[in-house]
Amino acid sequence: VAAGPGSRARRRFYFRDGRGPSGEEPPNDWTAIFGGSAWTRVTEPDGTPGQWYLGAFTPHQPDFCWDDPDVVEHFDQMLRFWFDRGVEGFRADAVTVLGKADGLPDLGRAVPFGQVVDHFNLHPSGHRAWRHWRGVVDDYNATHPDRDVFLIAEAYTPGRPDVFRQYVAHDEFHQGFSFDLTLSAWHGPSMAAAIDAVVAELLPSGIAPAWTLENHDVQRSVTRYGRADATRPWDATVGNLVSSTAPVDVDLGTRRARAALLLVLALPGSVFLYAGQELGLVEVLDLPQEARQDPIVALTDGAQLGRDGCRVPLPWTVAEDDAHGFSPTGSGATPWLPQPAGWGRLSVEAQQDDEDSVLGLTRRALHLRRDLPGLTTGGWAWVDTLREDVLAFARGDVLVVLNLGAEPVTVPDEVRADRRTVLSSTPLSPDLQTAGEVVAPDSCVWLAR
Repeated sequence: VAAGPGSRARRRFYFRDGRGPSGEEPPNDWTAIFGGSAWTRVTEPDGTPGQWYLGAFTPHQPDFCWDDPDVVEHFDQMLRFWFDRGVEGFRADAVTVLGKADGLPDLGRAVPFGQVVDHFNLHPSGHRAWRHWRGVVDDYNATHPDRDVFLIAEAYTPGRPDVFRQYVAHDEFHQGFSFDLTLSAWHGPSMAAAIDAVVAELLPSGIAPAWTLENHDVQRSVTRYGRADATRPWDATVGNLVSSTAPVDVDLGTRRARAALLLVLALPGSVFLYAGQELGLVEVLDLPQEARQDPIVALTDGAQLGRDGCRVPLPWTVAEDDAHGFSPTGSGATPWLPQPAGWGRLSVEAQQDDEDSVLGLTRRALHLRRDLPGLTTGGWAWVDTLREDVLAFARGDVLVVLNLGAEPVTVPDEVRADRRTVLSSTPLSPDLQTAGEVVAPDSCVWLAR
């Protein structure tokens, strides 16, 4: 801003003159993803109202103009700076909104809150930047034989595996998060379609999918799966910031979240666990309005709760002292978000020695994931169960069965093929333990020879 209109410094961003007699209107009709205009007017060095700059998400995050060589050089230096210090790679945020339509034309229509639309989404020019990044990484790896620097994309392309594939390519990102599964309902066909879309696009090209059920933008899986409308498929294209407000059954959601965890840990590719998922943390829905930090809250005048509920500090100890062990002992430090009552029962300390806890299940699953050859080198094939509420697939000698229904399911002998249950997300009740290889309702099992 201090450099003034037409300066080299302003060319690094999208500065434009406003419309109207005195430039009082934004340069175009684009709306920000988090609400309001995508343009913010600055006060010039002489104190007069001046140009406008573009921020696709918020005014606090001005968009870089990747057509400017200064921007390219800046990021080249930044990447190499951290690679030289041992960083193994980067997760690049919001990669689909990098390019902009030539000339920044009006969109000509209103945009619902949270939607990412084509005026600054999926534009071909964005790919140039990511191909350049990959070139920087490949050059670095070639000159440092002991390194294997890695790029993963947050490429939000729900329902568009063909578009997702454009970012996750041999000349762009090594991997990209699969958000179709993250946003899927507790519904067999929806989950199967989300898995199919990614596996079919990536595995034939030798690219490993990256799976995740939680992140900093969506409500925690226990809460999502425990909602009264969790089994109803929903349109993920409306944006990952839109959340249901249906009542939540935490016990039901926990059972389903445990099952979903075993599902993703058995899929081919990599799995990313969001901090606190291994504890079965719930979304904190009743944070005081004044405590919320997400800019979405301010930009919508409180109409949107935002994403703070999945960002509450983790509980390490049962006792409430020092924010359940999150803050240094005796520091009296107050975390940025308050922890809810009863948070201690989900703490690491409370679950540490309990094999049946979510933490215990996660640890056992991770060990088996490494120890069972089928889950590391096995192939991939669906197993037909003839039931919409049961998903099954084989990874080598390992059979994975997810029961999304309300009744127990017995795995038929011809499907089981001498395999035995080695891990179940839900311990079987005594009356079912003698009924053969049974999958309890809302549960997932791994069977192996």
